Amino acid sequence: MDFLVKLAEGFIGMFQQGGETFVGLVTGIIPLLIVLITAINALIRIVGEERIDRLARKSTKNIILRYTLFPVLAVFFLTNPMAYTFGKFLPEKQKPAFYDSAVSFVHPITGLFPHANPAELFVYLGVSAGITTLGLSLGPLAIRFFLVGVIVILIRGIVTEIITTRMMKAKGLEL
Repeated sequence: MDFLVKLAEGFIGMFQQGGETFVGLVTGIIPLLIVLITAINALIRIVGEERIDRLARKSTKNIILRYTLFPVLAVFFLTNPMAYTFGKFLPEKQKPAFYDSAVSFVHPITGLFPHANPAELFVYLGVSAGITTLGLSLGPLAIRFFLVGVIVILIRGIVTEIITTRMMKAKGLEL
């Protein structure tokens, strides 16, 4: 009989814990995300979509900017998954590499800008829980996460562009 009682308590306890987590999200991260999204949308409207379009076209001419600044801006302003639409500014041979860079950056940006990928925030929060348990600040972690992410997306973008170019040449496709 004790087994059944413990099983029932454990079962309902799981839902109670889920409810507590939900309340924590509603009073914590969700208002933050709403304010951040509102601020980003306001900034886009203030700056103007045309200017953002021009910046995107200019920043993709240089390979370093194409796989650092461009994906960072895309993920920051458009968030995941809309950020991939920035690929429209690129020639076909560069689109796979841009996608690879952008999709690789949706996690590293969450430490500083959680609005960019709130669905995957749990990854960062899991790591940060260990850091806060140790009594350490999250600022250095978020900055390192961001900087390492920028380095990784640059490498991935360049390598993917090289691979794409070679594959297109091998297939006889127009570059």
